[in-house]
Amino acid sequence: MGRMRKKVDLPEKICRVCQRPFSWRKKWEKVWDEVKYCSDRCRREAKWKAQQ
Repeated sequence: MGRMRKKVDLPEKICRVCQRPFSWRKKWEKVWDEVKYCSDRCRREAKWKAQQ
C-alpha cells in the first residue's frame, strides 16, 4: 500500500480560467502534466471563450 500524504504536501497548479489554485487528485495521477483546468465548468468556459 502506498504512503499517505498530507493535503498540504500535494502538488498544486493554477487554473487557466479562474486563476485559482487546485490540488492533485487521485483520478489525475496518470495525466497530471496535461491537467490545465480545476473543473469541468472551467474547461467548458475555456472552449466557449475560444469559439468567440
